[in-house]
Amino acid sequence: MKRLSLLLLTICLSAVLFAQKKYEPTWESIDNRPIPEWYQDAKFGIFIHWGVYSVPAWSPKGTYAEWYQYWLQQKTLSGNGKFTGQEVPDYHAKKYGEGSSYYDLVKDFKAELFNPDEWAQLFERAGAKYIVLTSKHHEGFCLWPNEQANKTWGFPWNSMVAGPKRDLIGELTSAVRKTSVKMGLYYSLYEWYNPLYKSDVNRYVSEHMTPQFKDLITRYHPSVIWSDGDWDQTVETWKSPELLAWVYNESGSGEDVVINDRWGKGTRFHHGGFYSPEYDPAFESDRTWEECRGMGFSFGYNRQEDAEDYISPQTIILLMTDIVSRGGNLLLDIGPDASGKIPPIMQDRLLEVGKWLKVNGEAIYGTRRYTRSCQWSAGEQTYTKEGQHYAGAGFILKQTVSPDPGKAVKEIFFTAKGKILYCILPKYPRESIEIRDVHPSQSAKITMLGYGKPLNWVRTQSGIRVEIPALLPGEIPSQWAWTVRIED
Repeated sequence: MKRLSLLLLTICLSAVLFAQKKYEPTWESIDNRPIPEWYQDAKFGIFIHWGVYSVPAWSPKGTYAEWYQYWLQQKTLSGNGKFTGQEVPDYHAKKYGEGSSYYDLVKDFKAELFNPDEWAQLFERAGAKYIVLTSKHHEGFCLWPNEQANKTWGFPWNSMVAGPKRDLIGELTSAVRKTSVKMGLYYSLYEWYNPLYKSDVNRYVSEHMTPQFKDLITRYHPSVIWSDGDWDQTVETWKSPELLAWVYNESGSGEDVVINDRWGKGTRFHHGGFYSPEYDPAFESDRTWEECRGMGFSFGYNRQEDAEDYISPQTIILLMTDIVSRGGNLLLDIGPDASGKIPPIMQDRLLEVGKWLKVNGEAIYGTRRYTRSCQWSAGEQTYTKEGQHYAGAGFILKQTVSPDPGKAVKEIFFTAKGKILYCILPKYPRESIEIRDVHPSQSAKITMLGYGKPLNWVRTQSGIRVEIPALLPGEIPSQWAWTVRIED
């Protein structure tokens, strides 16, 4: 009883000390804050880009449709392909008329079919452990009733007084918190054409951005704060360390909240919380990190993209497995339309991922990096972007199931949890699979997730060989990838 009492006292004192810890407005202090365990265990999240740009929902293939206003007003365009810069202005003039304003589009951002409970249930069925919704993108339009947006712009520019006339963040937050999914919010520090930002950035930070950011966090207390639009200014201008010390010390967010690394020029991959690569298939870090990418190339819904531009369920699952094996999370983006509907092709992809995770989630959730991320076959281990601005997800198929002649493939992805090793196979073996440099104990139990019987195995000169059962299509426990579980 004395030992139990002492243990409970120690736990309580530790919790109190953690709660009392004050973070200073310095990177040394902020960078030392532990990443919450829930986020390290989560592995799969859903990004949601939704705003006034969802009205035109258009840009050439290989570009970001959520940058529509910037492409329109700057007469420039970048992405995968060759562009003149006139593509979006020409489209806008033809669709909405010469001289029409981007700001007029808000009247068609109605969200009349938005059902937050349906969204939340879809995210849970997809197996996502958290979501990140764009509270405000670079266009400055807020999806919640924020007074700074109206005051600084000089006209209604939030979803409560323009467009849907609803608190979209509040409704979705309430719905998501009825499920097992964590709620997160994206926030752009800068706004392309905000009059105050263009005239006096310091006043913009003190009178607009800082109170607006604090309003967002204290209203909704998100578990993830995903900053962006930071690259124009230094952390001294944004006052990011002061803002983050406020988040940790005074906002009421508690130890649950996690932040990314986009807080000013030069902070990305150096400071903050988790690192946030984007369309980067070769990223490696000992720091907690998260890869984000769209189902097409665009984050915001792009009506120009066709079915073949969307990555397949197989590609998403192999991409997720590859990322998790390298120690990261996957933040997979969807783009609802202006009515508030998630396009059916996006729903389908999410549901297919959910089906796979029902069987194989044990090998994803709560796992950590093994001593190596994968087992390569013989051949040249290469990957190139092939001259693209954004690396398409098709690289993972070449690295696993459809290699170019003479190239190596990743035969097995590894994840680990305690004394359990998970070996995820992109191809279903005909008879057996050799797992090199793995030496389980003689009493080890080897199984396949979703298949109830133990698997036979023998030692080999380089590791072990595991017999894989010959199953009929209806008997195979999942599609796209299969997990051999080695306990002890």
